[in-house]
Amino acid sequence: MFDLDPRDYDSRDDERRANTPHRGSRCGSGDRDRDDDWRQPDLRPRDRDNDDARTLGRGPDNDRQASGEHGRDARDDARWAERDRDARERDREARDVFSRHVRLPRGPERELVRDRDREYTLRGSESRTLATVGAFRVVSSRDLQDHHGGPADPRSGDLRHLRDEGLIETVRVPGYRDPAVVLTKDGRSLLESHRDRDHEPHQTFYAGLARERELEHDLQLYRAYEQAEKRLPERGAHIERVVLDHELKSEYQRWLHEHDRDHDDYDGHPDRTPDEIREWAYEHDLPYFDNEVHFPDVRIEYQEPDGRWEREDIEVVTPHYRGAHGASVARSGFSCYRGLSLRIGGRSGGARGGRHGGLAEELWS
Repeated sequence: MFDLDPRDYDSRDDERRANTPHRGSRCGSGDRDRDDDWRQPDLRPRDRDNDDARTLGRGPDNDRQASGEHGRDARDDARWAERDRDARERDREARDVFSRHVRLPRGPERELVRDRDREYTLRGSESRTLATVGAFRVVSSRDLQDHHGGPADPRSGDLRHLRDEGLIETVRVPGYRDPAVVLTKDGRSLLESHRDRDHEPHQTFYAGLARERELEHDLQLYRAYEQAEKRLPERGAHIERVVLDHELKSEYQRWLHEHDRDHDDYDGHPDRTPDEIREWAYEHDLPYFDNEVHFPDVRIEYQEPDGRWEREDIEVVTPHYRGAHGASVARSGFSCYRGLSLRIGGRSGGARGGRHGGLAEELWS
């Protein structure tokens, strides 16, 4: 399905609560072919106030004493400077979300980094790229930034250096102009060996491709995250980590089969009751209906200014969603990102041009 670039080295209440969809608007209908579609519980986003973003503007008209001789409010310069500083700070924090979990270089110059018997050189932007790709497993090169702040180019700059160091692979996706980026085992090992053990909760990092048939879908997870990431910090929320569906489903499967090994007559089916499964879903803030737990594609965990921990669950809705599965997604109450085909010239290819041409940019919750 894909070709490696030859240059590569490379988630108790009564029935009413359990059947109540998440708050927020619902995903549209559709179905999706998933290798690991275990039809599990989905997480319920909690109440979120989207109206408390601060706005900056001029004061009342009668407050003229602060105005300059041309009628311009003398405080405007300070306000614009403060807003610019806030915007730069939010952008910096957003880019550093995942590299906060590791102790790797953060500055503009490359520094020597050791892992086992290997030595690498990294600068801050390359540390961020490794951590971001590791957190989402696969990211389009177009969605990554080089050290100068522009889109990363697999043929030069940070991506070329990381590939030469054996820390990433670039994967050609048929019909898609921009290669996908994944970590190698060495790239994941570097992140793990330099993980900040005191940072909680831990961000999970991944290497390689797990779902080749899902590549086009999974490439859009980071784009969906970016849309939420632009909104949450505006009200002072701090994103701490992301949890992919694979991690949530793995945790569920471990719990589901936890007692199986104690049964000599185990027949391959877990002995958990529907009430137990419903309780597990509720404790993990996932929806349970149609006798199944339902999972989002990605969960964002963040902290509000008052210290409360919250989460937002996102589903990437592609043209392949249809039928019963699409209906269950609509019922889940997940925030939805309307993903389109990434293929060049595809009928669902979206608008052409721009940094993210071919990717939909709508996220509603």
